Amino acid sequence: MGQKIRKCKNCGRYTLREICPICGGITFPARPARFSPQDPYGKYRRMAKKG
Repeated sequence: MGQKIRKCKNCGRYTLREICPICGGITFPARPARFSPQDPYGKYRRMAKKG
């Protein structure tokens, strides 16, 4: 899903379509979140991934 989600250049909303259904603007692939070594929730994400 990370590859498919897109963000509208005009209104900033997220969608799976190439054209925004709200404003009709062009969308582009959303970038992943930045990595931070001081991530306060990293411990919980790793625990959830382990199961």
